[in-house]
Amino acid sequence: MTENVFAEIGLEDADELLVKAGLAIRISKCIATLGLNQKQAALRMNIDQPSVSRLVNGALDDFSTERLMKFLLRLGADVEIRVKKRPRKEAGRLTVTA
Repeated sequence: MTENVFAEIGLEDADELLVKAGLAIRISKCIATLGLNQKQAALRMNIDQPSVSRLVNGALDDFSTERLMKFLLRLGADVEIRVKKRPRKEAGRLTVTA
């Protein structure tokens, strides 16, 4: 059993899907912490309210990882990208942490 539900069900790009889902969760938490409604969040993120609704409901096909990170920045979060060497010879992995 892996830590990636997307890999478990055999989806292509499972790592990217997991990262996008993690970023969307962080965006939703930022919106809640700031006490914003979807229209206010849309203004902060420079998108329309229906896009915010799709994002917080997990419909992420229209959002790239980079775009999701920009939304976090616009909501006042810091985004840190860290690259480190893996001790094993297996492929690296992508993760989102808070």
